[in-house]
Amino acid sequence: MARACQHPFLNVFRHFKVDEWKRSTKEGDVAPVTDKTLKCTVYRVRGSVSAGNYIQLPKTSTQSLGLTGRYLYVLFRPLPTKHFIIHLDVSTEDSQVIRVSFSNLFKEFKSTATWLQFPFIFEAGRSRKDLAGMIPAGTRWTCLQIDLHDILLVYLNRCYSHLKSIRLCANLLVRNLYTSDLCFDPAVTIAEARRAKLPVTPVPREMAFPVPKGERWHDHYIHIRFPSDSSETFSEPVQKSCSLPEAVLPGHVLQLLPRPVAFSKQVQDSVSLKVQKLGPTASRWAPSAPRPLPEVNLSCECSEVSSVGGPSGHCQEPFPWVDKRAAGDSIHISAHKPAVEPAAPEHTASQEFFGRKQNQQESFLPDPVLRLKGVIGFGGYSTKWALWTRDGAAVVYPCHAVIVILHVDTREQRLFLGHTDKVSALALDGSGSLLASAQARPPSMLRLWDFQTGECLSLFQSPVLTISSLSFSDSGALLCGIGKDRHGRTMVVAWATDQVGRGGEAVILAKAHTDVDIQAFEVAFFDETRMASCGRGSVRLWRLRGGELRFCPVDLGEHHALEFTDLAFRQAQDGHTLYVCSRSGHILEIDHQHMAVRHARRLLPMQTPGGPLPQKQTFSSGPGIAISSLSVSQAMCAVGSEDGYLRLWPLDFSSVLLEAEHEGAISSVLISPNGLRVLSATSLGHLGFLDVPSQEYSVLVRSHAALVVALATDCSRGQLATVSQDHTVRIWDLATLQQLYDFMSREEAPCAIAFHPTQPTLFCGFSSGAVRSFSLEAAEVLVEHRCHQGAITGLVTSPDGSFLFSSCSQGTLAQYHIGGPWCRILRMAAANVVCLDSCPSPNALAVSGDSRLLAFVGPSKYMVTVMSTASLDELLKIDVSALDLAGSCLNSAMVVCFGPTPPGHLLVSTSSNMVAVLDALSGRVVRELCCVHPVACSSLALSGDGRFLLTAADRAIKVWDYLAQASPSCQVYIGHSEPVQAVAFTPDQQQLLSVGDAIFLWDILAPTERSPPGSVQGSPKAPPTCKASLRARQLEDVVSGASGLPRQQVPVPSWASPLQLGICARPSKGLDATCSTRRARVQPTTRPDSYKHFMARYKASPLAKLHLKAVVGYNGNGRANVVWRPDTGFFAYTCGCLVVVEDLHSGAQQHWVGHPEEISTLALSHYAQILASASVQSSTALHCQIRLWDVQGGSCRQLISHHSTAVQDLAFSPDDGFLVTLGDYGDRTLALWSTATCELMTSVCLLEPVHGVAFDPWDGGVLACVGRGAVTLWLLLQLGADVSLQIHQEPIPEEVGACELTSLCFGPAPLLYCGSNAGQVCVWDTRAGRCFLVWEADDGEIGVLLCSGTRLVSGSNTRRLRLWAVGAVPELRRKGSGARSHSVFMEHELTLDGAVVSAVFHDSMDMGVVGTTAGTLWYVSWAEGTNTRLISGHRSQVNEVVFSPSESHCATCSDDGSVRVWSLASMELLIQFQVLSQSCLCLAWSPPSCRRPEQQQVVAGYSDGTLRVFSVSRTAMELKMHPHRAALTTVAFSVDGQTILSGDKDGLVAVSRPRTGMTFRVLSDHRGAGICTIQSTRKEYGDFRAEGMDLWLAASGDQRVSVWASDWLRNHCELVDWLSFPAPVVTEASGCLPPTLAAFCPWDEALLVCVGLGVHPEVVFYSLYQKQVVKKIPLPFFAMSMSLSPRACLVAVGFAERVLTLVDCVSGAVQDFAGHDDSVKLCRFAPSSRLLFTVAHNEILVWEVMSH
Repeated sequence: MARACQHPFLNVFRHFKVDEWKRSTKEGDVAPVTDKTLKCTVYRVRGSVSAGNYIQLPKTSTQSLGLTGRYLYVLFRPLPTKHFIIHLDVSTEDSQVIRVSFSNLFKEFKSTATWLQFPFIFEAGRSRKDLAGMIPAGTRWTCLQIDLHDILLVYLNRCYSHLKSIRLCANLLVRNLYTSDLCFDPAVTIAEARRAKLPVTPVPREMAFPVPKGERWHDHYIHIRFPSDSSETFSEPVQKSCSLPEAVLPGHVLQLLPRPVAFSKQVQDSVSLKVQKLGPTASRWAPSAPRPLPEVNLSCECSEVSSVGGPSGHCQEPFPWVDKRAAGDSIHISAHKPAVEPAAPEHTASQEFFGRKQNQQESFLPDPVLRLKGVIGFGGYSTKWALWTRDGAAVVYPCHAVIVILHVDTREQRLFLGHTDKVSALALDGSGSLLASAQARPPSMLRLWDFQTGECLSLFQSPVLTISSLSFSDSGALLCGIGKDRHGRTMVVAWATDQVGRGGEAVILAKAHTDVDIQAFEVAFFDETRMASCGRGSVRLWRLRGGELRFCPVDLGEHHALEFTDLAFRQAQDGHTLYVCSRSGHILEIDHQHMAVRHARRLLPMQTPGGPLPQKQTFSSGPGIAISSLSVSQAMCAVGSEDGYLRLWPLDFSSVLLEAEHEGAISSVLISPNGLRVLSATSLGHLGFLDVPSQEYSVLVRSHAALVVALATDCSRGQLATVSQDHTVRIWDLATLQQLYDFMSREEAPCAIAFHPTQPTLFCGFSSGAVRSFSLEAAEVLVEHRCHQGAITGLVTSPDGSFLFSSCSQGTLAQYHIGGPWCRILRMAAANVVCLDSCPSPNALAVSGDSRLLAFVGPSKYMVTVMSTASLDELLKIDVSALDLAGSCLNSAMVVCFGPTPPGHLLVSTSSNMVAVLDALSGRVVRELCCVHPVACSSLALSGDGRFLLTAADRAIKVWDYLAQASPSCQVYIGHSEPVQAVAFTPDQQQLLSVGDAIFLWDILAPTERSPPGSVQGSPKAPPTCKASLRARQLEDVVSGASGLPRQQVPVPSWASPLQLGICARPSKGLDATCSTRRARVQPTTRPDSYKHFMARYKASPLAKLHLKAVVGYNGNGRANVVWRPDTGFFAYTCGCLVVVEDLHSGAQQHWVGHPEEISTLALSHYAQILASASVQSSTALHCQIRLWDVQGGSCRQLISHHSTAVQDLAFSPDDGFLVTLGDYGDRTLALWSTATCELMTSVCLLEPVHGVAFDPWDGGVLACVGRGAVTLWLLLQLGADVSLQIHQEPIPEEVGACELTSLCFGPAPLLYCGSNAGQVCVWDTRAGRCFLVWEADDGEIGVLLCSGTRLVSGSNTRRLRLWAVGAVPELRRKGSGARSHSVFMEHELTLDGAVVSAVFHDSMDMGVVGTTAGTLWYVSWAEGTNTRLISGHRSQVNEVVFSPSESHCATCSDDGSVRVWSLASMELLIQFQVLSQSCLCLAWSPPSCRRPEQQQVVAGYSDGTLRVFSVSRTAMELKMHPHRAALTTVAFSVDGQTILSGDKDGLVAVSRPRTGMTFRVLSDHRGAGICTIQSTRKEYGDFRAEGMDLWLAASGDQRVSVWASDWLRNHCELVDWLSFPAPVVTEASGCLPPTLAAFCPWDEALLVCVGLGVHPEVVFYSLYQKQVVKKIPLPFFAMSMSLSPRACLVAVGFAERVLTLVDCVSGAVQDFAGHDDSVKLCRFAPSSRLLFTVAHNEILVWEVMSH
């Protein structure tokens, strides 16, 4: 239909002539009646079955209405005490048909890719739990206005095209349907709108409901707009609705929202759209004021967005709003659409809001943040369903609510997500393109999937309550389902599915009821109109003809009483044969055509030797083998029986061909399409297949047979342990999701589980009170403790591996020592320490990350106790019941969880559905996260970086942005069909686990390494006494401005005396009762006199979605930290804590993030598959990190650690089988690792510092080390899996002198070249163990040696790089110690810009890459005798970054005295201005108004008080001025560029003219404190009542900011404003005040944005007009740097805690970014706001601002 014909509106019933029923159809009881209210004819649709009584437009499903109007208006009235359904089929622009349904049958909102179900709820004074159901009496006529465009866009992220069809199902009265692109207001007529001149679109006359004269429209009718598009529904009306109690709401409340508005404190999870009628209502434009509402339950200001999508994952749910526009008591009702528009339901996430604030915060969580990677489990509802794909390469099976496609060779999983309950049946068509699945919960929902893409093509409800079996025809055009109806009768349903893949739906062809039992049903592959079924006492053949299903029983004769369990068709030469098996062991061959039994056989157990002779048996009696399943191919029959055997028989059943024994009864067998493999499933949840040619059995899936109640992860071996109600403990490999071990205890159930942090030991607690220690290496029980009298409720180990804690249901707490080889009991706390009411939970006990604090719920459920892990002294008691004083019942604690050590938060989940974040030392409330779940959380987990908080309750998992301080967002993920028992992060923090009905492994789609809020320098040390520590903490809070007194509702810390402890058990005989001691090592106090050793640069800061685009610079502080493979082009180097992989052709960079500290060295495996990187020890870790990276994928394969301070050198063995790591002078250990398993093979303690290590390339079993006084050769000895090192040392000869060997490399066998700190090169014969040649190669220490063939490269700290010809050395070896070095000569020499610390060359030694301490990487070509700068960076602290006005260039300055100009496009160094012996501290680029672009200038300020002006175009210094005596700190140009303003560290501001070089004014108002910032901007003449066009500010370090107006041409300058704030408290950690930073706001010129002012860390917005602070945004720390985006309301703030924070000035939302190695001293937005530069020491990181 033409679009113009539908404007301004279209009367659908009139256009399609519904009264004639030619272009529409009616079914059932549909009749025209006269309505007394409307006084016109309406259509009544009624009947007991809604699906059988309806009006449908158009007449057939193949036609389309073609209605393009955005809004559909349905004028209808639901019939009282009945149900109704409205179906709308809507077509999208990509021709996808979406069904949108509204009904009061639906109890919750459901969404799939093709169907949206919205519950229509009518509330009549009932409880909120029972809103769905019958329509009460007194319902009114309703105008339902449906925005089809917004529904598709908001819920499915699709574009609306047209309305295809409408079906109005019983029970309702309908007057008419209209479509229009206009949004009409039904309460306003055209006459009223004209008379009152209202800015609305009045309803057309024929659409209007009649209103009696003098009365109001809202007194008689209801208007529902869904979803609402009114922007006015966001503010005040919502708050009023939340504060209105339910008791005030009279009458009925009609709902049609995807979620109810929360009127009570507890937010519900049901999904509906809420619409309210609160008495008589008037026009919303009435001038009178609304009647005040009573303020009851004001705390319910939090609304929630929940997610009910497929079990997969997550989908957006709409956010409810109630629009009240009232005069007197009138309220206009509408529903608002979600605040965030989601994407497709498979890739969307809901935004949840908690807390006490209504304002919305922007979420910085990726959307989605989780993706389901894999599941461990099989079955759920039944273990019967496991199917082969058509090619036999994969199997399809259900895992509770998830459908899994598992590739049998690669074990890769593909998941079909969408079901909300356990899958009860599966079927795959013959072509392998269509998959059908049914879920168990009545009424059974069926899904049809595109098997190749995983897209759900159709979702429909079955007339069967629960489907137990599905079967496809071979063509996929027919689907049959079996199940029970509501009366318990067996029903067979046949659907036509041929149109499903073409946009159509599954249509019921026939239904049949039968009283016989059906266990199996199958559609014949040779004729899709014929089927067969079997069950108890019956085998029936079915046929579909004429829309009816008919059956004929097979004459079974004497077998009529058998219980048949399965059947299968087989094609034979003489026809088609049906095989049927029974529980008594019978297998019947039935002639399909003659419907008669052809053969009957029975499988009997074999007679055991020596047993009694078997008696004569009949077919109806005797101990036959119970057959549960069979499958038939052209050559054999596979039979699965309850005795656990899979047997393969020939078709004559003469003898068994193969058999395989299983652990449990077999529930299903299936032969693959090629007949080579047989799939088998057991009742215990095992799935595998038998390969017939090789006669080998492979296990595909193992699973728990009952609910999984707890889990634990192992940090070092990548393993997962789970315990289940099936009395088993299972160990899984997280990489392959395969089971490694299992332990079973039939008498007692395991309750809790924990891994030893460092040893291959597992601890498990049982229902009997026993705690057992298992060895994972020997797979046996090591020790058992029985100190508890009740079931174990909690089990946890301390992260340092010292202690184990357990609690039981009797309230006792036990402490064990696990630091030695045996677990032994230390203390047993008195009874009733732990809450008696607690249930077993992974979060029953919690230990802090520093292993110092233990927390648990107890002694009552209203208290949380914090103890010392070492002594079990009670440190703190927190009364959780005081958290919610307004609640109707006392608040109790559920579970506890510690956050990362800095800042030391303790999270407590409470019974009021809240998570309280407490300070673990003082007990004060830090935050309250309310309305987290509809029910109390059963499990909590916080990521290692403190960014993500996991909460689990019922069947949902929520991921919260924990770092968001106000209104943090969350995403909801469902998929479990039963309540989630536990959640946890994997040790690498890249994935998370959830357990319940099955084990789910989720990928985290975001980097998790972010600093937690409130982190401080270093880790907090354990206080000597609790009392002193806590009082000091409270005093510290008072000094810093925090309130030391608790609020009324805050938990009050209480002090208690130490617990009475006693020893309840002793180690059993033979167990070691002593503590293990680590070997003592004498740490050297001084660094060796060798520049070869890596020395971590001093950090002034502790360890704390922008896209990292580029890194400028190379870490010249590293050693051997550049790798290059000329054959593959792989090139990598380090910069701070980043590994930078750069394409040398395009300059594109990849950044491998993961190290927490500065990287010291790199090593690339010989086959270029693995890159090893090592960083120094951080302040919060015991060991430094060594990461093994996958070169191809750029991912971290393994994280290993052993060395305590730093790693000096790394080397791979020639076959890449081993990796050797050398600790520095502070560690002095040599470690050997297996690269295959990443296990530590052996470790050796070194007596002296060693400077370098290398493998012999000609003998992989030999490695060499060099150090003081000797060369050490190590021989690798392998005996099986054990590896040891045998040492051999050779002293340095006398002619070398008293020096140290600092570098080494192997030459042609058996030569070893060694460089010394005196500049000598020694050549060793490794076979003879002697030094035979020495020559003077340099004047300084040689730190780099490389040899290939006849060439040797040496690099030293004298900046020289030399190439030596050593071809004569092998000949000199024969001369022995009398050899002379005259045959060794130098071919080339280059002098670089710093000491050589890294070098890598081509095998020919003609070209290579060399790194220096100056932060430069050089490309060296010996053939051309040139060195070209590849990577360049500053070697010292970078102090400023400025940009050219055109943003084509940027300039940087540094303490090294250089000013460098870079190309912004390629980040290549173009110009460098160098001043010797001075530091360049500040920089400014001339503005565009200064001169022509080709005459741009930069002005630089230096430490000697001078200013230098450089010309960029002429690359020369134009002017030098000396306006200051002290070092300059900041410099800026005036707006016209004719004046330079500079500030120094004494607080003086000088004004100079660059043309003359004269300083004509000095301002001393800030004398005494260094100037931190000077900025100039333009203002209008007369603004702020001041003359001049320049407005500039100066901020000094004493928290003072002055604002000036000036006209420098007239030498006029006057003060506009002066800001002074109190100074923050200087802590010992910082040692100095934070800088005072200020800037003019680019988006509001009358605002100043400041940081560093006042006693609290915050961003302050000061209005120059109002002369006051107008806004504050809190920050986690005091800022070190700040930059404002010129085009967006964003502020970038850098902190000393190595965190970069992006602040949204509109919403106040903040987001943190990691990646810096030191304090973020500088951050600068580019003029276009697309780039952000940040500086940490000499590292420059370039970020791309993605959202602007």
